[in-house]
Amino acid sequence: MYVPTWVWLATVGGLGVLLALDLVIVDRKPHKVGMAEAARWAVFYLACAAAFELGVWLFAGGDLAVKYFAGYLTEYSLSVDNLFIFVVIMAAFRMPVVQQHRVLLVGIALALVMRGLFIAAGAALISHFSWVFYLFGALLVYLGWRQIHRRKQDMVFQNNIVLRALRKLVPVTDEYDGSRLTVKRRGKRWLTPMIVVMITIGSVDMVFALDSIPAIFGLTREPFLVFTASAFALMGLRQVYVLIGGLLTRLVYLSIGLGVILGFIGVTLVLDALNENSLPFLNDGRPLDSVPTVGIGLSLGMIVGVLLATIVASALRTRMRRRGGQPTPDEAVSSRAGSRGRA
Repeated sequence: MYVPTWVWLATVGGLGVLLALDLVIVDRKPHKVGMAEAARWAVFYLACAAAFELGVWLFAGGDLAVKYFAGYLTEYSLSVDNLFIFVVIMAAFRMPVVQQHRVLLVGIALALVMRGLFIAAGAALISHFSWVFYLFGALLVYLGWRQIHRRKQDMVFQNNIVLRALRKLVPVTDEYDGSRLTVKRRGKRWLTPMIVVMITIGSVDMVFALDSIPAIFGLTREPFLVFTASAFALMGLRQVYVLIGGLLTRLVYLSIGLGVILGFIGVTLVLDALNENSLPFLNDGRPLDSVPTVGIGLSLGMIVGVLLATIVASALRTRMRRRGGQPTPDEAVSSRAGSRGRA
């Protein structure tokens, strides 16, 4: 897929305009974003992603358009799962609701920059070393296993090295001061919790990119589609945070479903790598043509099917807990986040 430089520049510029528009209109006067406002913006960003999908279909063909959609759907699902840790961080730092939207915008901007760098590095590695797909495949299988067996968000929050180092090096106030990042007290510059939350979310975004970037490279190797699918999936997250923030913790099987998807994409990557094998110690450096491959249609069907099964199973599990008088997952998470904040 040949993409002229001016198309890259126009795409990046358009995404920048969307972020600036969001910042000017929504964050010009910090306020609590209501459901109706969030819904309008969510529909707007979905329409932008759909319009881009149509453009890919018209100018690049249906096959690439399907790959873009599969990548977008995977990235969107992983991004929604990542919102869970944002909920925990906001609660732990007692972030005022009025300021949460701005912090999320900064987090999304940082995520776009870091994903752009990771995608560029990944594309360069792939173009020079085909064996990288073996590494990507193995990494996705491991991350999928970890998603299923471990609470990624708890581990990431508790072991955030950047956060611990920052608190040791720089004094941080106990209270917020509007949207200010620093304040001067007794002749000394202090950070406010606002910038601490921003840095925390940014560093967590870097960890999340470890599974999202290899996953989308497993669906398409086109850097332009990888970047745009990831970018459009991130753009509407602030509105999704408002719309389904209370429902995120009820998706009790979401991490399991995403673990299955990551593992599946990891296996397809290894199969593709075997079909293009160039490792001298494997089959004398020749491709293994007898190894089956997984088409994009099957991959898309697998992703959609697993996500639907995850949603239905989570809804049934939540209903059974309510009937049994057990606390719902969001109540349990709120309690844990509150205890972290007091600590």
